[in-house]
Amino acid sequence: MAAPAARSTESAAENGQSSEGLPRFDGYGDMRFGMDEAAFRRAWQGDLAGTVDAAGGCSVLRPVWVKQPRDFGFLFEQGRFARYDVGTAKEAAPGGGKVGMDVAGIRARYGDRVQATPHKYVAGAQYLRVASPDDKSALVFETDATGKVTRWRVGVTPQIDYVEGCG
Repeated sequence: MAAPAARSTESAAENGQSSEGLPRFDGYGDMRFGMDEAAFRRAWQGDLAGTVDAAGGCSVLRPVWVKQPRDFGFLFEQGRFARYDVGTAKEAAPGGGKVGMDVAGIRARYGDRVQATPHKYVAGAQYLRVASPDDKSALVFETDATGKVTRWRVGVTPQIDYVEGCG
């Protein structure tokens, strides 16, 4: 059985290291897309800030060690885990893409699976979308106008395509 995700991620983040193996196309560590909040919290085994909207709206849970909200978060909608967002180079996406890489580096890693579209808010920036091997989820890298990855996310549709997250 895998080490508890909360401890692995927290110690990796505190040490400035990548926590390889936790980011996955079907979830994060032991947390799988589709889990409800109770199952997610049991799998996480650590403290999380926030609560899931009981009415089914969009919500974000964050590990308590997250200092900047843009750095890391788990998105829930309709009471289910649907996406996670990463805005730090301390994590590598499934397949090895990271914050700070350029578009050429992403294309070298993911090949013809990369679909680029213009960024909604930043002129010259892009979204680089990579479908999972089973087409059940996707990975989206956001770049700045210089072509550098500034953040990335993994999730299921339609939540993976929410540009503002929970807004």
